[in-house]
Amino acid sequence: MCPDDKFVAMVNAKVEVDLRLSDFTPRSELKVPVHTIKRPRFPVIDYHNHLDSLEPEAVLPILDACGIEKIVNITMRTGQEALDTLDRFHRTAPDRFASIGWMDWTGIERPDFVALTLDRLEQLVEHGARGIKFWKDCGLSVRDASGQLLRIDDERLAPIFDKAAALGIPVMFHTADPDAFFTPIDRFNERYEELAAHPEWSFHGAPVSKAELLAQRNRVIARHPKTTFVGAHIAESSEDLAAVSALLDQNPNLYVDISARAAELGRQPYTARKFFLKHADRIVFGADLLPEVEMYRLYYRMLETADEYFDYPTHASRQGRWQIYGLFLPEDVLRKVYRENALQLLNLSPC
Repeated sequence: MCPDDKFVAMVNAKVEVDLRLSDFTPRSELKVPVHTIKRPRFPVIDYHNHLDSLEPEAVLPILDACGIEKIVNITMRTGQEALDTLDRFHRTAPDRFASIGWMDWTGIERPDFVALTLDRLEQLVEHGARGIKFWKDCGLSVRDASGQLLRIDDERLAPIFDKAAALGIPVMFHTADPDAFFTPIDRFNERYEELAAHPEWSFHGAPVSKAELLAQRNRVIARHPKTTFVGAHIAESSEDLAAVSALLDQNPNLYVDISARAAELGRQPYTARKFFLKHADRIVFGADLLPEVEMYRLYYRMLETADEYFDYPTHASRQGRWQIYGLFLPEDVLRKVYRENALQLLNLSPC
């Protein structure tokens, strides 16, 4: 055996040939600037979070540590339980917590369902709700009295959107999910690991395509120009910011929030920065991750710095095997995204 052969054999003996992909967590060898943003440039309103399972007293120290002026709890509860949840947070710290209600499909089979929903909306607003959220079950799983899948743009729902306008509250849409959730869970899927861990999140083979779901939602937004809408998660089109930009251009009554999409924004920093600069008046900060200090700091790092190739804030399972880059947004844009746009949606005056 020649010396080169001995070296190759020695290296091969040390290589871990049975390493599972899920255990592969490489550490970057890049030597690039690192900026930890402990507190944001301006006070922040987290417009999209879910706090039902938490005690409000436990959330406040995290908000204080991270420069969060106010946080919006989008309750996932309905009926009296929802009203009690709104009361619990507002009673604890009315200046720090705001709420958005959850669309309740209970009684969808009833002929008076729309009237029932209008009453529910009024009750939510009476208890301090500053909006109502339509989740992805609308269009994908909710069925009417005949058993037919309820379309998002079903004209029977029109009075609900009109009522929101009359009450002065926005309608938030979380329609569909990332593109990868509608494609096969195979070697070509860029979020394979996430979906392999959570196959129940996949909508591949769903009765309605993502394109059709978004088209239904977009028709509703266009039909109700007096109603303010918020497209959660960058209107569920963070993979195609040009399409979101066109949608915002076409619908001046639409905002988008950035919740749970730092992974998508930060991997396309040039395109994302242009998007923020163009639509600074219509983009709202949101986390959609349980309040945690390091999570917020990663969001701030993405929005405020020009750092390269760093971790993104995420749930327990990473969204994709990539890193993100900072957008180094200017102060006037940060001020609007962090706080001012949310104040408009919450119908609050800036101090």
